[in-house]
Amino acid sequence: QVQLVESGGGLVQAGGSLRLSCAASGSIFRTNIMGWYRQVPGRQRDLVAFISSGGTTNYADSVKGRFTISRDNGKNMVYLQMNSLKPEDTAVYYCKLTMLSGVGYWGQGTQVTVSS
Repeated sequence: QVQLVESGGGLVQAGGSLRLSCAASGSIFRTNIMGWYRQVPGRQRDLVAFISSGGTTNYADSVKGRFTISRDNGKNMVYLQMNSLKPEDTAVYYCKLTMLSGVGYWGQGTQVTVSS
């Protein structure tokens, strides 16, 4: 069983920064992809960024140049540094771990609210 726990969400003014953290525990294999998704009410959950166990990253166009994803394999942690936040970044942010087999696990989500 894999558990993911996010932290670091909150309320911030536009232009500000937040750093999200996700701690993974359980039966985690070294080769996996960890990612951040976000969802607003009534809309689908969208990919924000992901990072492979080897460090390859990918970002949604809307966050390129503002957000940075990183991971600490020794601690089974993934981070999302969010700078220059905009009101449209407001959402619940979810951490996801995807195993090489394709099985995915989700965290419970953390709310990020950006005020204008």
